[in-house]
Amino acid sequence: MSDAAPALRFSHVGLFVVDMARMVDFYSRVLGFTVTDRGRLGEAGLTFLSCEAREHHQLVLVEGRPPGLPDRIVNQVSFRVDTLGALLQFWRRIGREAPRDLVAVTHGNAWSVYFRDPEGNRLEVFTDTPWHVTQPVREPIDLDRDEAEILAETEAFCRARPGFRPMAEWQREVAARIAGQLVE
Repeated sequence: MSDAAPALRFSHVGLFVVDMARMVDFYSRVLGFTVTDRGRLGEAGLTFLSCEAREHHQLVLVEGRPPGLPDRIVNQVSFRVDTLGALLQFWRRIGREAPRDLVAVTHGNAWSVYFRDPEGNRLEVFTDTPWHVTQPVREPIDLDRDEAEILAETEAFCRARPGFRPMAEWQREVAARIAGQLVE
């Protein structure tokens, strides 16, 4: 019997909330989640939400967060979109909501939009770039431009950074390292 760590995949996150209705509205109306289930467990109401039919829930909101807690309990909850175009569309959409701490950055390997939900949890919506650079990197970027301009600016930025290479090359290296650790 092996004591090697199992091959884990991230599934979902649960957040305690103060105002369930407000949070469900935000995550469904603004971020596009669908309520998949609701119910009570003891004294707490739970709402399960997902963006993917194969996942019963990617997010569960649970009543019971005491009012007045600081908003630095969870560093961030991150959501991936498939393309830069989808991220730009999201950028325009979230801007109309005027969330707190809205900022766009490039990490070299991703373009990210950060903001706070109605109860102060930091969220990230991001998409990958085709490049890898040594992390951490956090550089402001103007997403109010067309895709070609953002892509060209990001590539030039990445080429000047340590560790620059195509993402596919970096992924092959990491896959080999992970495979080497999964020895039985």
